[in-house]
Order: sequence, then structure tokens, then C-alpha cells
Amino acid sequence: MYIIPAIDILDQKVVRLREGDYNQKTVYDTSLEETIERYQSNGTEFVHIIDLNGAKGDFSNQSYVLDVIRRTDMKIQYGGGIRSVDKVKELLDGGIQRIIVGTQAITNPSFLPELSKSVCQKDHCSDHVVVAIDVLDEVIKYSGWKESSPIKLMDYVDRCLELGFFRFLSTDIDKDGKLGGTGMDLYKKLMDHSPFIKLIASGGISSMDDVRALAELKVESCVIGKAIFEGLINIEDIQDWNLKSLISI
Repeated sequence: MYIIPAIDILDQKVVRLREGDYNQKTVYDTSLEETIERYQSNGTEFVHIIDLNGAKGDFSNQSYVLDVIRRTDMKIQYGGGIRSVDKVKELLDGGIQRIIVGTQAITNPSFLPELSKSVCQKDHCSDHVVVAIDVLDEVIKYSGWKESSPIKLMDYVDRCLELGFFRFLSTDIDKDGKLGGTGMDLYKKLMDHSPFIKLIASGGISSMDDVRALAELKVESCVIGKAIFEGLINIEDIQDWNLKSLISI
């Protein structure tokens, strides 16, 4: 299992939200450029970047974020306001390794089929696209976690799998930003339902013990944000974990 450090950007500032609430944000005294450089200098391969403005349909932040991303050698997993297949193509052509899709995949029934057919030719969908499943009490949330979907969680997973999307980023909203432990029950249900999915766990990870517990579930990777900024998990621990994970493959 690989650890991916996370950076959330709101109004060009590095922040973390609590339970996805834009009114409950912590702003950190560092820039996106500085944070990426910090991770890169410690040997981290991937970084997870979310444009929180874009996630709620405000694209004023996007040009800034993408400009910074284009100037880094890091592999980027990027999300926030991806509203069209053309935007996915543009971002992939621009060198971003993985694009996270969420709201559009849920609200537009033709989006994932078109993406599967025209962008990733189904067999390679999971190499380029990560499907976000943000969950609160087993209800899928979207549009910056403000709206609820009537689609049942496992039905949605099955639909994505049929189209060739096997990599999922699942956030347990109830755990997110609280540093109180991660959503083990949710991730276990997802892995039990489809053991072959490539699951990226997100939300609430506050210690390396949480990381070890997730590794026992055999999730592919986990995203850690606030615990790094708050000093509960240090970059050296992440680097050591990732190096050992690569050796064990």
C-alpha cells in the first residue's frame, strides 16, 4: 500500500476542511508550490491535489492550480470541478497522471460511458481516471458534498466496474478532517464487495497505526493531508513506508 500526501487548495491557499464544510477550514502558512517541493524533496512519487473552489463549481482557482502543477515533475492525482470529457482529455494531455471525477460522473449518465469509450478505451480507464466516492452514512455525496445521490453505493461501484473503472477514491465524510481515525467499516465493505478494485482510502487518517490497519484491508493506497500539516505523521515516516512498499512488490 502506498501513501499519497494530499494538498487542498481554496482561494489559492493551502487548507483543510472539516467534514467537507467550507466554513470549517484551517488555513496553513505555506503555498501550493512550497508544499509540492517539500514532498518532492523527500522522495514522494505521487501528490494528491484538490481544487476546492472547482469542487463547488467555482473555477476562479483553476488556472492558478494548473499552472503550478505544470511546473512540477511530481506525478499528480488531481480533482475538483472536472465537468467534461474534453477537460479530462486536456488535463491528461497536459501531463497529469490521474484525473479524479466525481459530481459529473454521478449527475450525468452519459459522462462515464463517453469517458470510457473516447478517453481510456475501457481497458486502461483506471490508469488515468479515479472515480471519487464520497460517502456519509452510506449515502453518496457530490457537489462539494452538499448534495446527496439516490444511487446506492454498491450499485454505483458495479456500474463503474462494468465501464472499466477500477480505481476509486473513497472518502468517509464523517471522518474527514477530524483526525479521529479512518473509515475502516466503509472500506471493508467496499473491498468485500469487490476485492479486485484499486481502492484509495481518504479521510480521518491520524497515525501510522491507521495506515497499518488500512494495509491489512489491502487497499491500494491512502491519502493523508491534515495529519501531515498538524505534525501527527511526518514526511520521513511516509517516505520510509513507501520505500518499503515498493521493495515488497
